[in-house]
Amino acid sequence: MEFSCKEFKVGKCEGERLVEGETIPLVLRPPAEDKNQLECLLEAIGKNKEWFHQMIVKNSAVLLRGFDVKNAVDFNDVVEAFGWDEIRYVGPAPRTQVHKRIWTANEGDLSEFIHYHHEMLSVKVFPEKVILFCEVAPPHGGETPFIPSFRVTERMLEEFPEFVEELDNKGLKYTFKVLGKKDSSSTKGRGWENAFGTSDKAEAEKKANALGFGVEWLPEGGVKTILGPLSLTRVFEERKGRRMWFNTMVGMHRKEVSNVTMADGTEIPEEIVKRCSEILEEESIQFKWEKGDVLFLDNYALLHGRRPSLPPRKVLAALCK
Repeated sequence: MEFSCKEFKVGKCEGERLVEGETIPLVLRPPAEDKNQLECLLEAIGKNKEWFHQMIVKNSAVLLRGFDVKNAVDFNDVVEAFGWDEIRYVGPAPRTQVHKRIWTANEGDLSEFIHYHHEMLSVKVFPEKVILFCEVAPPHGGETPFIPSFRVTERMLEEFPEFVEELDNKGLKYTFKVLGKKDSSSTKGRGWENAFGTSDKAEAEKKANALGFGVEWLPEGGVKTILGPLSLTRVFEERKGRRMWFNTMVGMHRKEVSNVTMADGTEIPEEIVKRCSEILEEESIQFKWEKGDVLFLDNYALLHGRRPSLPPRKVLAALCK
């Protein structure tokens, strides 16, 4: 579908890239200087919900820039205007509910790099859309880079075709150590009590099993979650049959609190993980925030991460089906 909507004007942003004819991200601005108010944006969304969804699928990322979105309340109004179902976050990142459907993005130390990932790919129900809002733009760094996932698959198949097919057939096994209590200084510091909403181990284990996790309780009070086998790549409807690199092989490989192996326990060769990490960086789109930005990411099609940042930086998030 070609761009055609009188309520929005196409703009540009630093770092955008043309990938197989698609501009990532598609930047949408007010059609006129006097149309930047929140009320105008909400009205435009109300008239163009299906079209906007199609733009997200077509371009993988859509950026609203130049609209008067000031805070979590305004951001929540934007999210709710679409009427998409909410997906509650499940995972290790420390996050806090701010207002209704709006949560903080990962609260971990801004000096840490958050590796590329599809949001919540390891649980049974994961979001289709990740929506981010910049309330405070960082003075330096803090970009939210994202990667067309199919490009990673294509390049890995070019260099390691036999390995990719073998690993996709066997599947991946993920293990992750979760703390007993929340540690907001770490990007993976969400405690299991906070994650599962209970201090009862039996209830937590029941919830983990419902999400597809096996659990092992650790002597120091934490828990090791075990998940798999999960596929290396996935194909989703409406995404041109593209084979998405739908895994966190690089981000979790032999880390202090996490690891990923083949489902049968075989280690993934270090040289392959290293080369995949290089490909991820080569394909990444380095998106730089401006205050008031609202960014829509197609979670089926894009991996995303976070660059180290100087404070302050305040990005809020909503997850939707």
